Amino acid sequence: MEKLFIPSFPKTCVNYQIPAKVETSPESHPKSRKKNLSFVKKKQPIITPDEQLDYLCRNGSLLEAEKALDSMFQQGTKMKRSTYLNLLESCIDSGSVHLGRILHARFDQFPQPDVFVETKLLSMYAKCGCLVDARKVFDSMRERNLYTWSAMIGAYSREHRWREVSNLFRMMMEDGVLPDDFLFPKILQGCANCGDVETGKLIHSVVVKLGMTSCLRVSNSILAVYAKCGELSLATKFFRRMEERDVVAWNSVLLAYCHNGKHEEAVDLVEEMEKEGISPGLVTWNILIGGYNQLGKCDAAIDLMQKMESFGVTADVFTWTAMISGLIHNGKRYQALDTFRKMFLAGVVPNGVTIMSAVSACSCLKILNLGSEVHSIAVKMGFMDDVLVGNSLVDMYSKCGKLEEARKVFDSIKNKDVYTWNSMITGYCQAEYCGKAYELFTRMQEENVKPNIITWNTMISGYIQNGDEGEAMDLFQRMEKDGNVQRNTASWNLIIAGYIQNGKKDEALELFRKMQFSRFMPNSVTILSLLPASANLLGARMVREIHGCVLRRNLDAVHAVKNALIDTYAKSGDIGYARTVFKGMKTKDIITWNSLIGGYVLHGSYGPALDLFDQMKTEEIKPNRGTLSSIILAHGLMGNVEQGKKVFSSIANDYHIIPALEHCCAMVSLYGRSNRLEEALQFIQEMNVQSEPPIWESFLTACRIHGDIDSAIHAAEHLFSLEPENPVTENLVSQIYALGARLGRSLEGKKPRKEKLLKKHLGQSWIEARNLVHTFTTGDQSKLCTDVLYPWVEKLCRMDDRNDQYNGELLIEEEGREKTCGIHSEKFAMAFGLISSSREPKTIRILKNLRMCRDCHNIAKYISKRYSCEILLEDTRCLHHFKNGDCSCKDYW
Repeated sequence: MEKLFIPSFPKTCVNYQIPAKVETSPESHPKSRKKNLSFVKKKQPIITPDEQLDYLCRNGSLLEAEKALDSMFQQGTKMKRSTYLNLLESCIDSGSVHLGRILHARFDQFPQPDVFVETKLLSMYAKCGCLVDARKVFDSMRERNLYTWSAMIGAYSREHRWREVSNLFRMMMEDGVLPDDFLFPKILQGCANCGDVETGKLIHSVVVKLGMTSCLRVSNSILAVYAKCGELSLATKFFRRMEERDVVAWNSVLLAYCHNGKHEEAVDLVEEMEKEGISPGLVTWNILIGGYNQLGKCDAAIDLMQKMESFGVTADVFTWTAMISGLIHNGKRYQALDTFRKMFLAGVVPNGVTIMSAVSACSCLKILNLGSEVHSIAVKMGFMDDVLVGNSLVDMYSKCGKLEEARKVFDSIKNKDVYTWNSMITGYCQAEYCGKAYELFTRMQEENVKPNIITWNTMISGYIQNGDEGEAMDLFQRMEKDGNVQRNTASWNLIIAGYIQNGKKDEALELFRKMQFSRFMPNSVTILSLLPASANLLGARMVREIHGCVLRRNLDAVHAVKNALIDTYAKSGDIGYARTVFKGMKTKDIITWNSLIGGYVLHGSYGPALDLFDQMKTEEIKPNRGTLSSIILAHGLMGNVEQGKKVFSSIANDYHIIPALEHCCAMVSLYGRSNRLEEALQFIQEMNVQSEPPIWESFLTACRIHGDIDSAIHAAEHLFSLEPENPVTENLVSQIYALGARLGRSLEGKKPRKEKLLKKHLGQSWIEARNLVHTFTTGDQSKLCTDVLYPWVEKLCRMDDRNDQYNGELLIEEEGREKTCGIHSEKFAMAFGLISSSREPKTIRILKNLRMCRDCHNIAKYISKRYSCEILLEDTRCLHHFKNGDCSCKDYW
């Protein structure tokens, strides 16, 4: 026989009591016992399963209720509708979705669909956080009433899924159900928060037709939609037509004005608000203060804080937090920290956002001691369970280089989110601990935290900064395949910048092309990474390709991109293109002017450079350090020493700039070009720049060009004492000492020992032909050089019969003479540039790794005249532009 279910009741629920036995009652008299004896038992009340379930639910015994339900269902007992509803209500109160699912499984015991019960079931799932289950119940309902829609919309509202709220309203209208004055505000809240102003307008028209505009809650909600969606004119018009306006309405219209940047008008509205007898409350002032901070008008926000006190309104934690956050976002971090201190003095207790903002300010300023104090406050006030506070502390300690402290905070955070992991990984990457970063990267995946695009990009950036572009590329390729994370433009930018950083310019350009082929749009960061890598004579084609991308993507609207194009075109030898970009710019800043002026000086065109400088002064644009340095060099090219000296004097006197090393080098070059070596030496002593190698390199160039061996020895002694390990310096100094010894000069300096003297650098030159870069070395023994180029160079040298090749300068070169080391690489490159083309080339572009010698310089001038071509050759000293037998350097380099 099946075991019957016997409910367990408390004693108070049982009325029947067994009488005591007669024999065991000595106090009772026999007669009285007989008189009181009764053989009729009272009936035991029957407790129905429904009553038992009601009792268990009222007392919170849900586990026992589940057992009772199982037993009922096994016996096939049906429960009352009211009991079912009570059980669902108990599930809602206790959050017991498990019991709710058991009830849902027995919903079919009701023969006819009951919309009220279904709605209750939907509400149970929604309020227990099971939105997917709630939606399944909702979608399966044959009939939905106002309460059903209210329950579903309320569920989405609690989850802040505002777009679904807006969509549900439209479905509701199609279903022929109209919201009431309770539901309209919820729907309008969804429209406001997701920016769906069109649905807001639709609801507005429905409200008007229903005659519900007099309902203040509904009207305020419509106004809030217009305000939050930035529809100032609609918000103002609706506000003015409202029959009744409370402080909520005023706050909404004030918010609309602030969102549209009309903060002065918003302040005027506060005065109008007072005239209507409505005192501005704390929320009103917070809206105004927040608006001013978002606009960057922090001083005006501070004035408002002082003004609100005169109205008898005391700033709360939200006021202070808005003020602190506003100051931080506008770069006033020190002031933000001072405001944080004042908040404590005012006795206002901070919240988690306040603490996070203060830590963020310390992080940006790298103020470790103050950040540690804020950390202590967070611990004392119990904010360490706040993941946002924890994340900001990890970031702060990481940026301050205290990775151990950052790791302690990281390990103490219980519920780590992806930003927690990212903060710690970023800290390790920035400190170049890529191994530890990768360990965390792996561990976060083991703990079921999926790395996002920021995680992958951070890892890629870390390996790039560490010089390991191989690992960076491996991660770049894995992120989509293994991580299911779509690359973004930043991912491409990082890997492109990494290859450029490691000198792999061709690979970077190829990645740039793949990026566009993959339908990723390069941005200004991409362009600004690539252009500097193209700023050489072999980058001209690459610059034009990048410029084409700039025009296609409308990136020429970015001012920094145009500035970079001017600079790169000039350095790649196309000063004409640089000038064209310059002329097309509507607005020009100092970088724009400097880029073109510097470009002209680089090309030896001092006239246009000085004309631009005069134009700058006419347009009242104040020059900076870079401008003045270029202008001194321009006067040096012109041979106008006195004018150059005036410019140098104006640096401090007129422009209040402290002269820097670049200005001093330009002055030494100015004196050197005009053979005023004594003045140059006096200048060096007066400016006290004897400890700077570039100064003596510039002075040595002048000594070499003008054949002053004594001054050259003096410069060599200083250079060698400053850079004894520099192989180029050792080579030059050794030649000078040897030359001085032959001329009988006394040598006071320390001569480099022969056994210490490093081998001379091997000369290399690069030339681009037919979209390929060809490399030639000094004394090149390749078949092309020995069979074709060498005979051509020898023939050309015989044809150049000029006798004035050396004008008394000292024969001190960075590269060995051709008698000992073979034909110099640039001669092979020039020969290849001429004979590799089917027609005579107009321009030959060559890069060289050493300063070209006098003989090669003369040959280049000869070729440019004989073959009516231009040769652009960039060595370690300057850019030589050979044309019609002359060079832009004026034979001084």
